[in-house]
Amino acid sequence: MSASTLERTARSRRSRTRSRSVNGRPALALSALKPHQYDLRPACASLICPDCKTWVPITGLQTKKPKLVPHDNGRAGKDAAVRCRLGSNRLVTVNVTVKKWQERLEDGGAETASRQATVVLPKAFSPQTDRTLRARAERTLAGRVADWEAVLPRVADADKNRRAVPAGDRPTEGPAVPLKTLHPKRPAR
Repeated sequence: MSASTLERTARSRRSRTRSRSVNGRPALALSALKPHQYDLRPACASLICPDCKTWVPITGLQTKKPKLVPHDNGRAGKDAAVRCRLGSNRLVTVNVTVKKWQERLEDGGAETASRQATVVLPKAFSPQTDRTLRARAERTLAGRVADWEAVLPRVADADKNRRAVPAGDRPTEGPAVPLKTLHPKRPAR
């Protein structure tokens, strides 16, 4: 048998909703969505499923009951195919015209394009802060080690003064310090 050299093409079919099953949840109104969350162009009428956040085609846009296509909620080629139970076969109420959708989309684009990023100005440094930062940037590891070694005797003196106990059995202010350790005894039963 010889193979056919003609290229096979699929015959054109009527655009219709393939499944008769309908999701029990209330219909999803397009007017409740933001204009960037759905697309009403006839070639690719689709919207973002509010449950799984994936773009889903709308079938039967010209019929009485347009609805979302049964779809998976995972990323294509990345996650396991898990059917979106909440959004599949959900009815869609098309209560926005294509012209009105385009106007809203263009208005939103113009609004966001007119925004300007704010420039964050650095806070002015005081002369002391500026000197400190410059000195810190110029120091090397050997310089920092030398600084610590110069400070260590003063730190040791401060620790020794902190540990010193004042003369006498009483602090200058407050009650007398008990010299005998107290061990309270429990009453006998």
